Amino acid sequence: MNKNFMNSERMLAVRRKGLAATISATAVATVAMNAAMSAWATSAAEQGAVNLDDVTNPIVGLLKSVLNYVIILVAAVGAIFCVTLGVKFARAEEPQEREKAKQHLKNAIIGYVLIFVLIVAIRVGTDIMVNWMNDNS
Repeated sequence: MNKNFMNSERMLAVRRKGLAATISATAVATVAMNAAMSAWATSAAEQGAVNLDDVTNPIVGLLKSVLNYVIILVAAVGAIFCVTLGVKFARAEEPQEREKAKQHLKNAIIGYVLIFVLIVAIRVGTDIMVNWMNDNS
């Protein structure tokens, strides 16, 4: 087996483990937050009226203020990364290196487009989710 191929397989396995760890951490945080909110809502419901505005307003305000800076940060890092990959693509001399750099550039562009779509979805969906939560509580 080619030594570079074995190294790339190892790197891919490490990336998959990192992605799995990120997804697992996100899932655990989501479950913990749901459990905490459920317990809080249950205790508030037992006391009478449930008003979740006191809980949601600070969280929504924080998200809205942070997302503006996150968009700027992602745009800057994405632009630098894509330019770097473009230079790498332009400097590639062998066809294999050129194809590899081209694939990396495509993946980076797709990743950053997805990140922007998710950020916009969070900005749009936050108010919708808050209204849904308040209507169903």
